Amino acid sequence: MTEQLSVKDWLDQGLKTLARRGFTALKAEPLAKAMGVSRGSFYWHFADIGAYRAAILTHWREVAAEQVIAELETIPQGGDALALLLRRAFSARLALERAVRSWATADAEARAAVLEVDQRRIGYIETLLRQAGFPDDVARGRAQIFYWAFIGYALSEQALPKPRQQAAIDELLRMARR
Repeated sequence: MTEQLSVKDWLDQGLKTLARRGFTALKAEPLAKAMGVSRGSFYWHFADIGAYRAAILTHWREVAAEQVIAELETIPQGGDALALLLRRAFSARLALERAVRSWATADAEARAAVLEVDQRRIGYIETLLRQAGFPDDVARGRAQIFYWAFIGYALSEQALPKPRQQAAIDELLRMARR
């Protein structure tokens, strides 16, 4: 590479590596090799692998929750943000989601990041349901149910045929509207 890499370049590569090969692949030497640079470039941006992994988790929180929510917040009043969120969540490729959750089973910092993202996402779904007119207790319960459904989907390694997947999404949307 002739251009100097940025912190974001390293973090984006880290998310790709995490999704493809898991958290044990987040090491300076293989990452540098994959990016076509020396290991020194890694250490220019990060004090050590621990600092890099912490930055990866922060970046994942931004990508997996905050950017999604920010995008949904741009939907004009009267638009159906919840429907868009459900369709997007249940049709996405979720290798990164599975990889971070796997990492969280072995690492307290990753576990804390996952819990933070889970709470943020559930809270946002609850807000959307309240905005749709559901009482607080119903919004809270349905937000949790929708999120549990998403986690089950995300962790499932068995893909559904498109018609069955669409039927499940349609049922979730019916729940979101009643």
